[in-house]
Amino acid sequence: MVALARKTLVFEWRRFLPAILAVGFAGVLQLLQAALVLGIFSGASVYVTQSSADLWVGYPGTQSVSLGSSIPADIEMRLRMDPDVARVQPFDWVDGDWRSDHRPGTSSVFVCGLDPHADGMLFARALPEALRALLAEPGAVIVDRADVGNLGVGVGDRAYINGHTVRVVGISSGLRALGGVNVLASLATARELNGNPTDGGRTTFLLIGLRHAAQAPVVARRLSGAASFGPYQVWTAAQFARRSQMHWILDTGAGVAVLFLALVVFLVGAVITSQTLIAAVVASIREYATLNALGVGRRALRRIVMEQAFWVGALGLVGSALLGAVLFVAARERAIPIALDSTVIAACLALNMALAIVSGLFALRSLRRADPASLLR
Repeated sequence: MVALARKTLVFEWRRFLPAILAVGFAGVLQLLQAALVLGIFSGASVYVTQSSADLWVGYPGTQSVSLGSSIPADIEMRLRMDPDVARVQPFDWVDGDWRSDHRPGTSSVFVCGLDPHADGMLFARALPEALRALLAEPGAVIVDRADVGNLGVGVGDRAYINGHTVRVVGISSGLRALGGVNVLASLATARELNGNPTDGGRTTFLLIGLRHAAQAPVVARRLSGAASFGPYQVWTAAQFARRSQMHWILDTGAGVAVLFLALVVFLVGAVITSQTLIAAVVASIREYATLNALGVGRRALRRIVMEQAFWVGALGLVGSALLGAVLFVAARERAIPIALDSTVIAACLALNMALAIVSGLFALRSLRRADPASLLR
């Protein structure tokens, strides 16, 4: 019966092609939705994922990097006293208004004050050492390649942040933010832009590098809760990155809207695929009735239909994977934020295979017409 199902697909491929295309396009849409959601909302945690710090220290209850509140800078001394801590570096967050001579109007930017030395942990994975060293120059800033057009600057151009003059000394990739533009500067420059060039009394976050990264969860629990140094909380890098992403996905409502759209895509694909399979079964109803008259039971006929549904789903997934790969390459070339991992890909493929199986179950109802008596009409 399995061989019969495959042969039917080969010789009657025109009947099943619309169902294969429906599954394929539904798969592409779901993969693109997942990639865009992960890519867009990964911008909320780019500060963590592109940095080499093992632990992040911030104000208690901070939901995202962009929502950080200042903490006392003397907490750094408490952290340095722990024997497992190898490095501690501040990260100052400054909201700014960007203005360029080459572009009218202003743009909101996030100024990230970081350590410009070679062992700096903030954006260590996105910022080469030679480029980072350029930030030691007063007023020097670095922007992301994808934001150059919006900011209206190039390397060597001058701009203004909060009324202070800055100079673009370099352009990097992997710095793009969610809901704004990241501008990298040294700690000294960031504090100057914030109007407090000599104020080291408070900072937004403290980044910790451990002697043994595997001990991060244990050290995080030990370091949290020393009220005598002021209120603060310690997260591992993985915890803080996920915390930032989940805030934007769930708490802002954007993620729920995307999930609703994914459900709509699934339902539309299921309706189209099921109707196509039903039409294919109805078109072959005399052949099924003949098999039934020859002694093939209804159970075996159902297996044929379900095998056809399986192969429709498999072929549709192959098509969606190929088309999706082409679209992902095109999106990356145009700096469109997309991201996928193996778990999400597997979930999307499993969901689309379920779509084909559910459609096959709907098509089984048409087998009721496969009555040998219908051959006498």
